[in-house]
Amino acid sequence: MTRGVKAYILHENPEWYPPFAAAFEAEGVDHEPWLLGEGLLDLDAPPPPGVYWSRMSASSHTRGHLLAKDHTRAVLSWLEAYGRRVVNGRRVLELEMSKVDQLTALRAAGIDVPSTLAVIGHEDLLDAATKMPAPFIAKHNQGGKGLGVALFESADAFADHLNSPEYVPPVDGITLLQEYLRADQPRITRVEIVDGSVVYALTADTARGGFELCPADACAIPPADDTCLIDAPPGLFALREGFDHPVLGQYLDFSRRHGIEVAGFEFIETEDGRLVTYDVNTNTNYNPEVEAAAPRSGPRQIARMVKRLIEEGKDL
Repeated sequence: MTRGVKAYILHENPEWYPPFAAAFEAEGVDHEPWLLGEGLLDLDAPPPPGVYWSRMSASSHTRGHLLAKDHTRAVLSWLEAYGRRVVNGRRVLELEMSKVDQLTALRAAGIDVPSTLAVIGHEDLLDAATKMPAPFIAKHNQGGKGLGVALFESADAFADHLNSPEYVPPVDGITLLQEYLRADQPRITRVEIVDGSVVYALTADTARGGFELCPADACAIPPADDTCLIDAPPGLFALREGFDHPVLGQYLDFSRRHGIEVAGFEFIETEDGRLVTYDVNTNTNYNPEVEAAAPRSGPRQIARMVKRLIEEGKDL
């Protein structure tokens, strides 16, 4: 290891850090978390030498960290201007923060995504809802914690929701109205990618209801953002062994094209034979139950990647 060179982890939620800290320590990587959300940034001073891993979450505002997103933008611009090595850099942050960005980029790459209307502001929401085949899904463009995700049987039901106390406007002012996808089996699949390779695929049991993570007919993920992977009830997530599909190559190509080095791609297989990708999560967490069954560990692969980058000594 290069003496005095650390891994710096940019994030805003200490609850997510322990599994990654354990992985870095197991691989002998000196690491330091940088909590973002407020503070001083000296643009004239060079950043400390090291490898920086950005895992800012689109849901940071839900934990009261309203400035974390823009703080991260500033820090990443500073780091990249000084030529520091950043894992999941500035471009990746924008993908994390916008489902519109994700969906348009995925579609441009030839990957099937849900039919979607993006409504900016509030005035056109009802008119847009009348254009959607019912039932349909509504969700926030800057996602996380299931914000705004709900199934509506009609435009009238959506209108009632907009006038109810349960309605929460999106933090960036953009609401997505999305086609309702019926799964051929009660599950969604998430493909974990680290450092240009597939680590494993896992499934989430969707038979228990809810719509927090996907535009499917029943996504049983409690509204606790990606931390649900860590604290999920037993059996909710499972390793999907033997999964082999051309979409894996598409995900890897997409990741290379957009500079994504750590991500979870989520898709649903529909009853009419489609495989539809609806989310790219670039601050992925890992479920302990799946990790115990998997042939490789997500956090350990990340730690090994960072260790290799430090040892290579480029752009530090």
